[in-house]
Amino acid sequence: MLKAVVGFITGIVFIGIVGWNMADVMMLREVESPYGVEETAARIQRNMQSLSANGWTLSGLRNPAKAVANSGMNVPPVLLVEGCSTKYSGPILKNDATRILSILMPCTITVYKKDNGKTYIGLMNAGLMGKMFGVGDIMAQVAKDQEIFITFDPKKPAPPLIKTSPGGGGGAGGKASDGC
Repeated sequence: MLKAVVGFITGIVFIGIVGWNMADVMMLREVESPYGVEETAARIQRNMQSLSANGWTLSGLRNPAKAVANSGMNVPPVLLVEGCSTKYSGPILKNDATRILSILMPCTITVYKKDNGKTYIGLMNAGLMGKMFGVGDIMAQVAKDQEIFITFDPKKPAPPLIKTSPGGGGGAGGKASDGC
């Protein structure tokens, strides 16, 4: 009996340690981009706009590396592409139990350069996050849309980068969405 209890506790501790060490890998995804930072961000923006039928609008484009540079420190380029879908955010914001998840809005995809000179895309694992917070059906759809955001057609020319202000919504002269 003692061996069973010790084995059970050891198993729980082992799973806890593995889970803790793997949390970042499970919660966040990193994908290498074949393009530079600005072109990758512009392609994500175009792909996001292509899903306007799913309620997606551009909410903003942030450049945190610029703020850091303004404070005197030099960092590689980083752009945050922000978008929101009223189709997905509406049901979450409507419900008292899930309204706290508004902290995850708008959907932010980061594009950054590493010291190896390559460009990467970072995004939240929306499907897993949705399961954890009880909105799995909605976030599974967000995850499908995210895959479209980061799938690029190399035959299409690079679109211009849309420099929307966070909270200004709409992008490219579209209707303001207040950033979702």
